[in-house]
Amino acid sequence: MNSYVADTMAIVLYLENRKFPANIKKIFTDTEQGKSTMYFSAVSLMEIGYLSEKSRIDTSISSVIALTKENKNFIVHSLDPETVFEAFKIKNIPELHDRLITATAAILKAALITNDPIIRQSQYVETIW
Repeated sequence: MNSYVADTMAIVLYLENRKFPANIKKIFTDTEQGKSTMYFSAVSLMEIGYLSEKSRIDTSISSVIALTKENKNFIVHSLDPETVFEAFKIKNIPELHDRLITATAAILKAALITNDPIIRQSQYVETIW
């Protein structure tokens, strides 16, 4: 079974039913159907909470948690010391939150779903968009 980590923007686009590439939509659909596993970094939950609080997005932390309760193939990955340590090995992604999300994918040996050009150019993990 394939494993993925979705970055914050991918989660928001999915939960708000916004348009995104067909291949990404298929990955989310496959996860819904139990054909893959998708992880959300705890950092993404923090970002979603912040963006929701600032009224920049319509979705909320509650929406993410509800999704993970409704479908066991969507999993929140906790921020642990191993992930933090891995994040500080990443030197070509300057933003700390992006490093932590990328480190989550590295620890889980999963492809990272992201449209962030800096993360994609870093080539620290496999990215999909």
